[in-house]
Formats: sequence, C-alpha cells, structure tokens
Amino acid sequence: MSQVLIVIDEPDDWAPYYPSERVITFADYLALPARAQQRVRVINLCANYDYRSEGYYCSLLAEARSHNVLPSVRTLNDLSLPQLYKLQLAQAMPSFAKLPPPVPGGEWVIKSYFGRCSESALQPLARVLFDRFACPVLEIRLQANPRWEVAELKICSHRDLNEVEETEFAEALDNFSNKVWRQHKKPSNTRYDLAILVNPEEKLPPSDSAAIKKFVGAGRELGLSVELIGPEDFMRLSEFDGLFIRETTAIDHHTYRFAKKAEAEGLVVLDDPTSILRCTNKIYLADLFNTHKVPAPRTRILRRGDEAGLQEAVAELGLPMVVKIPDGSFSRGVVKVTSEAELHDKLEELFAESSLLLAQEFLYTEFDWRIGVLDNKPLYACRYYMAKNHWQIYNHGNKKTVSGGFTTLPTFEVPKPVLQAALKATKPIGRGFYGVDVKESAGKGYVIEVNDNPSIDSGVEDKYLGKELYRLILQEFIRRLDARKAGQQ
Repeated sequence: MSQVLIVIDEPDDWAPYYPSERVITFADYLALPARAQQRVRVINLCANYDYRSEGYYCSLLAEARSHNVLPSVRTLNDLSLPQLYKLQLAQAMPSFAKLPPPVPGGEWVIKSYFGRCSESALQPLARVLFDRFACPVLEIRLQANPRWEVAELKICSHRDLNEVEETEFAEALDNFSNKVWRQHKKPSNTRYDLAILVNPEEKLPPSDSAAIKKFVGAGRELGLSVELIGPEDFMRLSEFDGLFIRETTAIDHHTYRFAKKAEAEGLVVLDDPTSILRCTNKIYLADLFNTHKVPAPRTRILRRGDEAGLQEAVAELGLPMVVKIPDGSFSRGVVKVTSEAELHDKLEELFAESSLLLAQEFLYTEFDWRIGVLDNKPLYACRYYMAKNHWQIYNHGNKKTVSGGFTTLPTFEVPKPVLQAALKATKPIGRGFYGVDVKESAGKGYVIEVNDNPSIDSGVEDKYLGKELYRLILQEFIRRLDARKAGQQ
C-alpha cells in the first residue's frame, strides 16, 4: 500500500482548495519518521524551487528517503538553465508539427498543469514536456522563429495563479492524484502490482489480445494485481512493483524510456534496458557472438563508402548473402541479394537508414527454431516455417504481412546443438526473457539473433505448455520481487 502526500509551505497556501488529510506543510514533512517498507508519493507544491530553498530541499529529502517525488531534483536542476532543458527537447519535436502555422514573430504562452492545458492544440506538446519535465505547473513560452520553438520553460508556483487558473490546476491535481497517484484497492491476497505495457495501435505486437488476457488471468491466480498500461502512462510507473513490456522495443522509443524509468525506480522489469540495448542492435550481437564463440553464420560489418570491405565480404560470404539494418524487427530491413548489382542497389537503400550494416552468409532452411529463454533456462520451443514462396518467416507484401506456419514442441525434443547454441547466446546478454532464433544445418545450430521481447501469441508459443507458460513467466516476476523484498529486510 502506498501513501500520497501533498507538501505545501503554509496551511494558508491551501485555502482556495478543499481540505485534505494528504496535505501537510514542509515542516511536518521534515519531521516525519522513517517508514521502512512503505511506498510514499510526494507532490511538492512549495512556492520556491530555487537551489537551497525549502522546495528544493523537499524534493532532495524525498529522494533521500526513497519517496517518489514530483518534481524531482533532476527536473528542478534541468529547468533552472535553458542550456540544460533545451538539450532534451528533441523528444518534443513531433508535437510541434501538430501546432497551427505560426504568424511571423508570433508568441504563445500557456501554463500546463500536471501535463494538461486548456489549449487543445498544445495538449500533445504539454503531455510530452510533462513526461520529460514532470512538475505541477509549467509555463511554456513558444516563439515563431520562423517555426514554433520553445523559447522558455519555467516552473511556477500554484500560489501565483489567478482564479481561472486555480480552477484548472485543482481539476488537474484531482485527476492526477486520484488516477495517477491513487492507492490501489486490491484484494487482500494480492502480493504485488504488475504493469503490462501494451499498445493497441501496434500492427505486429509481441503478444496478441488473447495472450494478454491469459497473462492477466495467470497473474490473478498467482496473487498479482495486473493492469494494462499504454504509452501515455509513463508517469504512472511508480505505482507498480514490476513492468512487463509487451510492445516491440527500440532504443529511440518510449519502450526504452519506460524500461529505464522503471529500473531507476526499483521495479522488476522484463525486459530490462540493458537487454533492450544489447538485443535491438544486430551489430552489437554479431560482435558479442564472435567474442563469446557463439555459433553463428559467418558475418561481416559493412561501412558506408568502404568498397574494399564490401568486396572482402563478397569473397568471404559468397552470394547469395543476407544484408540487415542493425535494428530491424519482424524481418523488416533484412534483404537477400543474389548478385553484386543487386547488392549495390540494396546497399544504397539500406545505407540511407544506417551508417553500418550487417552482411551474413545465407543458410537455407525450411524453418527457423525459436527458443524461449527466461533467466538462462529454456522455456519453450517453436519451429517457424518460411512464408509461402519466400525465404523469410514474414513476408511484408504491398498490402499485408503474411507468415509461415509453426510447430510448438517441448524443449526436451529440441536437438541438443540448437538448445546449447541458444543458451550460449543469451548468457552474456543477461537474465531476461529472450527469444533466440537458430538455424539448424548439418547437425549444428547457428544463432541468427536474440530478441529481447519475444512473441507470445495465443495458440502459438503456448501450444504445448498452455496456461503454464504464462504462469512460469509471471512466477519469475514474483521470485525476483520476493528476493528483493527479502534483501531489504
């Protein structure tokens, strides 16, 4: 159970708003005794956030006490200098495209309350800025130069608001404190809160809706309070004990930011940011496999403009060969070339996306093995067959994506070289949840890649284990949470 505290300077600061037992002064917060094993959320509404002010020390002490506080000390420091916060505005750039065209020399000033603002056109930008600089009241000043750009971000005190702004602030605070910082009313037999990150807009998610329902049901049976969250719930992570990412991950993506924030706040995360970082880049994996002697197809790294290196790759790997962008998924950004002319054409196309590419010898097989590995132990095994009249599992046609069939097997029926290759590949990556793609050729297993959030679809990967597959994955969360709890006692 968590406790929510709203910290103000003086009791009179709260006069315009409804009384609440959650509202305390900074002096009261300063005098609070340490409370081990209890999660505390702090909304810091002190009037002054300057360095060494009471507002600054409120956030600083909250972090020292392992309380989750808004705004954080990092946010206060970042917003204190334009050169600090402007370095972090790249994430907000897509939101500027949605703004109305500016009038030359125009200016737009508005306040955002917990990521909400009265101007609907600015709402996407306010939300993105709140995710990056979470604070109760943020003044956003835009200037046309000639396009809209952030001229200034300024954290404000709720005491400086007029009556209309006070109403907007109160509504936003009520929505935020009751929906984002709410105390869960969960069954008495529930042990932990688990968030599952999903995105209904994703075309090829790692788990279909039926599988997600099975995860929720398995969690309930195991005593977990499972809740589905989406990309807009970044600020809610501190409510939970664990995060299970069921959305395709990437480094320059909110999934990686979710994993980083969850890990920083002490949640058990699958998959963790280190695994995402290592698995989503095939260049890294190729070097890792070479270093740790993981059996894999012969591989060369191609660099833009290096014609000599390209000719060496052709001589070593032969044709046909496979060329990949480093961070493709679901067979995207992967091409097979059968001639040097075709190779040059495809390289021009792929080098537009990445300065380095991966060239790999082509191994023909009728199917790829997928070995699910959790905490360095084999969990499930599938044979994914190539799409009809295609050399890959997925065929991304002009109108739709099609895939081949599958066969799900118990892990003890997997050829030993395939299983050994899969486990050898995941060991240097971490102890997360991985899907290892392996080709079997001439009695040997060759690792193609390791996926950090492998597919779990209803009726496919669970074909052999059924409900037990979902239970085994969620039991790993419980095992890690129990171990962490025992270590804190």
